[in-house]
Amino acid sequence: MKAKSNEFGRFLSGNAAPLRLYLFYGVDDAGSSALAGKLASSLEGEKEMLDPNGLKSDPGKLVDEAAGAGLFGDKKILWIEPVGNEFHPAAEALLGAPATEHPVIAIAGNLTRASKLLKLIEPHQEAISVISYAPSARDIERDIEQMLGEEGLRAEAGVAQRLAASCDLNRMIARREIEKAKLYVGEGSLLDHEVLDAIGADYGETQWLAVGDAAMDGDLDAVEQALCALSPQASEATPLLRALQRRIQQLAPMSARIAGGERLDQVIASQGKVLFWKDKPLIQRLLRRWSAPALARLAERVADAERKVMLEPGARRAALGEELLAIARASRRMAR
Repeated sequence: MKAKSNEFGRFLSGNAAPLRLYLFYGVDDAGSSALAGKLASSLEGEKEMLDPNGLKSDPGKLVDEAAGAGLFGDKKILWIEPVGNEFHPAAEALLGAPATEHPVIAIAGNLTRASKLLKLIEPHQEAISVISYAPSARDIERDIEQMLGEEGLRAEAGVAQRLAASCDLNRMIARREIEKAKLYVGEGSLLDHEVLDAIGADYGETQWLAVGDAAMDGDLDAVEQALCALSPQASEATPLLRALQRRIQQLAPMSARIAGGERLDQVIASQGKVLFWKDKPLIQRLLRRWSAPALARLAERVADAERKVMLEPGARRAALGEELLAIARASRRMAR
């Protein structure tokens, strides 16, 4: 079976029994992750992460995990991210198994209509592929309004539009901004433009992108120079870390495609004019150095660092310096 992202809610409401396999894919990675998260919340069981690399050499492992009974009869939801066409043998084994106990959620980047993985899943009645297209500004505004309600926040007129404009149409960034705003004002409060100003929800970040790039590229000298140039209160910490998060989010879907078997030069070429030509050598170096799992871990670290500098202003300089230098050193180790 197959569905578009805006049809998936209706599909779920009309299908009580869990399917064997749910595949979320498309250019909107954040939208795919958000839909998968909502699905996991609606299913019975604890989420259990599976390493997609382990399934390449042993496709039958997925059947073992999906068919095996829990120690105490517990239900679980198997989550695999990122996947690509290399996931086909494991998916084929899963759908060909006599029976399974636990649903599998898999998240891929963009897949072509010729994808053998889609051709396997779409005719099957116990599996579904869900595509997420690039969202419009109004789509993101509606999602932000819904997220604000879920977090117990009331919004002043124009706040949702301002957040949508500042997050590059990325739902994951928008959700993080809302979570930070909730920490700042508390549940049940009014989120107004003064709060957005206070937490820096739409600081310009272009000028800080080079500092994060230097850290990810292992350029310790450039990082140390940038740290020396910080203001006394390190007020640059928030836009700098946010720029770094945006770079990670740009790299993540490309890295997932490479992990799925595509060549680096193919992935770079497919970006077209979206990727500024002067950035291509840097992006190629970063993709060679930072694997998809490493980028996922880095994203968590940087998000934690941003929360720390927001909640502990006195620790901004130390926290920022520690994080950037740690990233640069890790990059150098991976380059060896």
